[in-house]
Amino acid sequence: MGGRTSAASHNKWIAKAYDRINLTVPKGQKEVIQAAAEKRGESVNGFINRAISETIDRDAAQEANQEGA
Repeated sequence: MGGRTSAASHNKWIAKAYDRINLTVPKGQKEVIQAAAEKRGESVNGFINRAISETIDRDAAQEANQEGA
């Protein structure tokens, strides 16, 4: 028990390697997000992480364009 593949070991590694964010969405939105992620072949977590990264990149590019204008 308690080997490398145990749930406890996995959760301990996740706690060290990742930050956790509790996301609350309006009723029904969870299913919309799940369907969109599935359509792209992504996990919900991967879908949300990609959406966040793309938004940060887009906002940074817009800010850079505004500063250069």
